Amino acid sequence: MSASSASPLTTPLPDWQRRVARAFSRAAPHYARLAKAQLAMGETLWTRLPLHAERLVDLGCGPGHWSAKLAGHYGPGCRVVGLDLAPGMLQTARATHGDRASWLCGDAAALPLPDAEQDLVFSNLAIQWCPDLDSVLAELYRVLRPGGRALINSLGPGTLAEVGQAWASPEALLDFRSRERHLAAARLAGFTQVEVEARLERFHYPDLAAVMASIKGVGAQTARPGARLSRADLARAVRRYERQRSAEGLPVTYHLLTLELTR
Repeated sequence: MSASSASPLTTPLPDWQRRVARAFSRAAPHYARLAKAQLAMGETLWTRLPLHAERLVDLGCGPGHWSAKLAGHYGPGCRVVGLDLAPGMLQTARATHGDRASWLCGDAAALPLPDAEQDLVFSNLAIQWCPDLDSVLAELYRVLRPGGRALINSLGPGTLAEVGQAWASPEALLDFRSRERHLAAARLAGFTQVEVEARLERFHYPDLAAVMASIKGVGAQTARPGARLSRADLARAVRRYERQRSAEGLPVTYHLLTLELTR
């Protein structure tokens, strides 16, 4: 998720930020290969793009896929900032996409951006990692110009339920917030038009290893940090997950929330 050229943060990160930044930095080299579900869900934002935008932020840009795509879509007159909390993601973004965007390291709840300058904030599956939703949406409201728009994908309760069942309700990295909670935060921030669409997105994988790779590859985790899993733990998880197998494979369900907010 990343002031210019991915400069390091000047103050120590809280523990949750350090863990998320470290997890996503580790995932950066493999993200594009393993994040097919996340990229597919991001396409749902594409049909909602405004016709014109000159100043844009890709919030939680990861390795820069959407930042580069937005730059291509809006052409040479636009300025795209790819912002992420994880320096490793920004290093990968810069190596892959060069100067198609400005790569900025920063926190979504304290954006290193001026007031009322952005036409569009685009964010695919990033804000669910942020514990203070009210501050994040207040910051988006602050940096958008009047009439500017935020297009956001987040995740709601029930996401990864099959994974939780397989691992017997492991301690998750975060709790997913409801559609109603997102609506309340957007209205509290001051947005004049607020839409939140909820729907299920389901993907299938051949085995548990592929399921876990798809989750860990994007920085998520399902066990306590540092927890050691035995072969018996793994065997039990495989048996539980196999009970959920369909003809397409092992299911992974995301409760996708798509926010369209206008200042």
